[in-house]
Parts: sequence; structure tokens; C-alpha cells
Amino acid sequence: MKKLVSLVLALALCLSLVTISASAEDVQKPEKITIFVDGTIVTQPNGQAEFIARWEELTGIELEIIQPDHDAYYDVLQQQIASGDWPDLLILSSTYYAAYASEGVLWDMTEAWENSETKNSGRFTAEDVEESLKIDGKLYGFADGRGGGCVTYIKKAWLDAVGMEAPTTWEEYKAVSEAFVKNDPDGNGQADTYATTAAGFVGGEAPFINYLPEYYQDAYPSFYQKEDGTWVDGFTEEAMKGALERLNEGYTNGWIDPTTLTNGTKDCRNKFYDNTTGIFTYWSGTWATNLKNNLVSNGLDGELIALEPLEGCPGYFDRTPPVWGITTACENPEGVFKYFIDTMFDGGDMQFLWTYGVEDVHWSRKAETVLDVTYEEGQFHMRENLETPGTLYTKCHIDPVASVASFKEGYENPVDQIVQPETLSSSKLFAANCRPAPFVISTEEMSSYNGDLTTLKNELIAKVAMGELTYEDAMARFESEGKAWSDAIVESLNK
Repeated sequence: MKKLVSLVLALALCLSLVTISASAEDVQKPEKITIFVDGTIVTQPNGQAEFIARWEELTGIELEIIQPDHDAYYDVLQQQIASGDWPDLLILSSTYYAAYASEGVLWDMTEAWENSETKNSGRFTAEDVEESLKIDGKLYGFADGRGGGCVTYIKKAWLDAVGMEAPTTWEEYKAVSEAFVKNDPDGNGQADTYATTAAGFVGGEAPFINYLPEYYQDAYPSFYQKEDGTWVDGFTEEAMKGALERLNEGYTNGWIDPTTLTNGTKDCRNKFYDNTTGIFTYWSGTWATNLKNNLVSNGLDGELIALEPLEGCPGYFDRTPPVWGITTACENPEGVFKYFIDTMFDGGDMQFLWTYGVEDVHWSRKAETVLDVTYEEGQFHMRENLETPGTLYTKCHIDPVASVASFKEGYENPVDQIVQPETLSSSKLFAANCRPAPFVISTEEMSSYNGDLTTLKNELIAKVAMGELTYEDAMARFESEGKAWSDAIVESLNK
């Protein structure tokens, strides 16, 4: 009996393994894949033919790239979808992703993703990104990188001048802000500095609060989905009261630049460069190097400290990234997923291609001089941009500092050789301290009311911040002028 049971179990195990193997083999390899993409994929002047040749060499599949002009991409895309002549894959911003998913344009890739080699490789590092893209629990698009976002930079020279350390709590942040206003951190003998500035008290697009995260903290002025799945208008929550009180405190005490209401991002950068302000929340990654270099060009100390979120505060917001979507017109969606999307992060040659491009076109290890810099034989370096002479390539498609998966152990990733230290460190700090920005589904009520509602909210936020309205008066106006719109949108989202 024991032998019989053992034999039955062994046979069952073998049948199970055969079934799994057969299931994997059932995914047919496509002969050709057609993709519809914007300018984030290498263009024809930038070596697209060489990219296609290398991709086809690695896969044995024909690749057709349809690439409208970058600025007209979504106009052409809508015409393409309306025509009914759909590609196998396309790149979509968050707005179009949500709309096309709800309209049945996109294939449900949930099961394919759950069983994918990328997800189960142990190298995937952005589960929160893919989870944030799910609509009613289903995944219709794959993001190959984080959307990116802002971190708060503080001038080390100003901290040294006032004898303080980088703040870690809201109370410490207030103390540093007060010192930056009153203790002459720029050393010119005048009280003419502000702690921080921003392009408005609230941003003009989602995630809205990314330029003043220390003041908003856990508040959010627009719609978001709570952990229990219900939608709310964050403007109506108690957390918004605390945010508005902090904004008013900062503005009243002169910590916040008085021209914040009318500033553009360029105005903010210039104030940072000319030493008017010492704290600036701006994009992580390459901008860390840009800020440093521009300060040095102005004869100032370029050392900046990127702050982790203050104690008790949630992380910085990671914007919803563009996604790769497979259309429902695709004849073999499982095969396209397996041989296109899943191979993109194989941890080896294909991932290297998507990240850095083609050897001796976009990068090289040859001994040569590129833009006045001489490289030795075997030294990895990016080459001069074919489309924009005088600049170097920084990536192919996948941003090496925002990628959602690492390379295989032992496979060379030259990111440290081509990315400036401050760019890399700010990107890592952001990735370790970010959370997905709220992803809102479009509804008819949202389209009808949210424009006017947002205008009203922005006006009330600015007036409370500048002391022209109390919080109570602002909410009374919201109750009479905007709450009906807000309630209608929330109701539609919860349906």
C-alpha cells in the first residue's frame, strides 16, 4: 500500500510538472510585433534601425515601430484608435491608460504579470508601482520605471552659516526656516532671505502638493482612494486643516517667499541660484546635478542635502508613470507579453539594450574621445547624441536610476560610471521614500465639474495661506460653492 501511494504521488507530481510545462509552452512565439510609441523610444535619427536589428537578433521576432511626432503623439493615437487599426502594443500616459482600459481597448494582463519571470525573478523592486496601476484589481498596463518626483534640497552652506543640522522633524524644520530668515545665512549683512519658495501654494497638476511636502504632510487637496477602497475628496478631510494652518504659519513668519502665489518653476530656480532661498523642493535625479552646477556657476557653494521625509510624514509622491499596454485587437497577447514586456527585464542583454542602447551607436567601450573627454579601451561610456550634437546619451528608453528591476547578479550595470553621484543618491533617496501618487479614474462627473472645483480649491488654499481668509470662512465658501460638485464626483468614483 505504501509503495502504491508513493507511486500515485510521484505520478501526480510528474503530471503536475508536465501540465505546468505544457502551459508555458502553449504561449506561442509571435512572428511579428507592432508597437505604437512616442519619442521616449529611440527615433530614426537616433539609431532606431540599429535598435530594431539588435532587438530582433535577441528575440528572433520581427519588430515594427510606428512613431508619430512626439508633440502630436496623443492626437495621432486617438485617430489610430478611432480608425480601428490597432497595434499590438502602445505607450500611454496615466490619463489615456485609465480611459482606454475602461473602454475595452486594453488587454487584461493581470494573470500574465503574476506568472511572469520579471515579477518572480527576485530582482523586481517596484511592486507598489504596478499595484498602483490596477483598476478594480486588474492590471492593463506595465510601467518600466517609476514616474519620478520631487525631493527637498537644502543648502549645506546655509546650515553651516546658522550652525544647524538638516531638519528631521516639523519642529526642526520650523527652527531652520526661522534661522534662514533672521540669521543672515547668505552672509550679506541683510535680512533679505526666505527659507523656501514654490510655484504656487498648490501645484497645477497631480500630485499637487509635491513642491511643499513639509507643509502638506499627510493632507491631499484632491480625490484619492483609501485603503478600504472608498474614494474621498481630501480637501474635505481634517488633515487639510493642519496643512492650511502650516502654510499660513510659514507665510506669516516670512519662511515662504511672498511671491509664491505667482511664481513659475523658473522663478523658483532663479531664487535658489541667486541665494534668495535655501530650501527648494524639486525633481530628484538629474536635477540634483543641475541645481549643484548652476549654484557653482553663480559662484556659490553647490553642496546640497536631500532630505528624507520629516518624522511622521508620508513619503514623497511618485507620479503615475507611462505604461505599456497590449490592445485587445492583438491576436496573441500572451505571446506579446512574454516575448516583449517580460523580456524587457531579463536582467541581461535585453534589459541592457532597453537601458543603454546599441553598442558603438549609443554607447561604447572603444578607446576614443567624445566631447573632449578621452576614454581608454574597455572603459564604458555613452556616445554623442546623433540627433542633438554636443550632448551625450543618458539612456535608451529605461532610465537606469528609475528602473523597476535590477540586473542579474554578476551582470555589469555601468550606471555608476555614467551618472553623477548626486543624481544617483537623490534618485535612491527618492525611491526609498516615495509612495504612488493617487491614480484617479475618469468619470463623466469628473470631466464636468473638477475643473471649476479645482479652481475654487486653489483660490481658497492661497487665501488661507496668505491670511485673507480663515480656515472656517474658506470651508464655508467651499460648502456653498463647491461641495455639490465634490459630492457628485465622489459618488461617481465610488460607483
